[in-house]
Amino acid sequence: MKIRVHVSLKPGVLDPQGRAVHHALEGLGFSGVEDVRVGRLIELDVADDTGDAALDEMCEKLLANTVIENYRIEKVG
Repeated sequence: MKIRVHVSLKPGVLDPQGRAVHHALEGLGFSGVEDVRVGRLIELDVADDTGDAALDEMCEKLLANTVIENYRIEKVG
C-alpha cells in the first residue's frame, strides 16, 4: 500500500525557507504572492495490513516534529 505523509509547519511558526522562496518569486517579477509556506511530502510503501495507529506512530516518533509541524496521512489507491 502506498502512503503519502504531508508535513507542514503549524500556523504561527516562522518559515525561513518559505520567506526565501517568497523573496525569490518577487525578484523574478511574480507579483501577488502574499505568503509562502514550504512543507514536505514523504512517500512510504507499507504492507497492506499496516494500521492507522502504526502510521500515526511513525509520524509522531520520526516523520514529523509535532511540536512545530502538522501532518496529514493519505492512502493512495
